[in-house]
Order: sequence, then C-alpha cells, then structure tokens
Amino acid sequence: MGGGMASQLGKNGFEVTCFDPIPEISSRMATLGATTAASAGALAKACDVIILSLPKAAVVEAVMAEILPDIQAGTVILDASTSEPATSQAMCAKGAEHGFAFVDGPVSGGPEAANAGTMTMLLGGDADAIETMRPALDIITSKTVKVGDSGAGHAAKIANNMLCAANLVLVGEAIRLGQAAGVSPADLLEGINAGSGRSGVSEVNFPKWVLNDAFDSGFTMGLMRKDVGLALDLAKNSGVDLCGFEQIANIWLNASTDISDSDDFNAIVKHNPKGV
Repeated sequence: MGGGMASQLGKNGFEVTCFDPIPEISSRMATLGATTAASAGALAKACDVIILSLPKAAVVEAVMAEILPDIQAGTVILDASTSEPATSQAMCAKGAEHGFAFVDGPVSGGPEAANAGTMTMLLGGDADAIETMRPALDIITSKTVKVGDSGAGHAAKIANNMLCAANLVLVGEAIRLGQAAGVSPADLLEGINAGSGRSGVSEVNFPKWVLNDAFDSGFTMGLMRKDVGLALDLAKNSGVDLCGFEQIANIWLNASTDISDSDDFNAIVKHNPKGV
C-alpha cells in the first residue's frame, strides 16, 4: 500500500523520500524515482509531511518512538495503517507536546486502489493538519471522509472491516442457499444487487474475485483476521456487546483454520462446515 502511494505521489510531481527496513522494498522505491533515507529518523529530519503505512498498532508505536527525537516542529504525520484508536490518540497527545500533528487516515480499496490513486481514506484529527496534506491526499485518494477527532478514523475503519468480514460470510451462505434452491450464483447476485441486501461484497468482491475463482485481491486472510480481532478488542474495551458479530468472528478466527493466513481474504467463502 505504501509503495502504491509513493508511486502516485512521485508520478504527480511530489518529491518523495521513503524508508523501509527491508532493503529490497527501499530499492524498489528508488527505481520509481524516490529518494531513500538511511533510517526512519533520517526521513523524519528531512520531511515535513510523513505518511506511515505499517502492519499494526504496535509497529506504529515502535516507529514513532524511534523517530520522535527527529520529528521537526510543524510536521504533519498521517497514519494510513489499520491501527487502533488508542494508539492514534496517544500519538496525537505526543504531537501536542512536541509540536507536530498526528492524523489517523486508514484506507480502503486494497493495493489496486493504492496503485491507481483511488483509495478511500477515513480521517480522524485536526482539520487544519488535514488541509495541510490536502494536495497529497488529492493524489493518493479519490475520496476522503473526516469522521471525527483523533482515533475516529481507525474506529471507523475497524467498523467498516467488521462489516466486510461479516458480509463475506453471509453472502457466501446466501449463495449456497440459492444453489440449494436451484438458483445460479450469478443470477442470485443479480437479484440481490437489485435489492436491499446488496453490499460492497456482493457488488464488487464476488464478481471480481470469487465467482471467477481469481481470489487475488491482494488482501490476505491473515490481515482480515487481524482486523476481526481489532473489532472484538475495541468492543471489549468500549463495553459494547457484539453478540451477532462474535459468531462471524469465530468463523474467521477458529472454524476456518484450514484456510491459510496467506490466502486471499475472499477465500473465507470456501468455508462450509457441513460441506453443502
């Protein structure tokens, strides 16, 4: 995802500096015209707008601890990872103390959208800091939605991915139900997508990656399992009962262990405990 964003920014005239601890990724960025920094701290010293694209909240916290002494006053940091609200709020507080802004901006659309500059970004944080980044945001996204203050972007993204995970399981079950009643998957989806049961999963995922057996969205089972866990954790910490989603979560986290973490996340539709 980070590579796609960096590529789009470079193609559109931005001076891009990148750092990744994996040398092969840094080399790939250099071939796309980016300057590669020797360390995360060196990047922080050189840039007044920094975009993080990292695997999880713990990595965000570790990277921020590493670069904190080198962040320049007035810098705006955008966290495009799928992280946790509490992490963003803690980093925002550090920013207030040290003179930089920290905005959470998790993205939807996957690697294909990152490479095309058509991602959707859910933003949480200071409105002025967001506007400072607007020229870059206009390049790497096709739509941004400010959903609230610090942490709100990650909360909204967790809720979004929770629904996506649930819809994949439920549309898969609807397909099996239709087949048992003699309705083909393609015809059933045409009917669903003309009615109130339609969703991004039924309109995009199934035609693009499931019905054709492609299963190559670029987003893995392991990543969605992580996001399912984030939804459960957020609910627990917020005192919210997700009794319906907990059954869906059990399918992702426990009942579908025959599907590898490295498989495409749409492969959850292959889970069929009764073999129907």
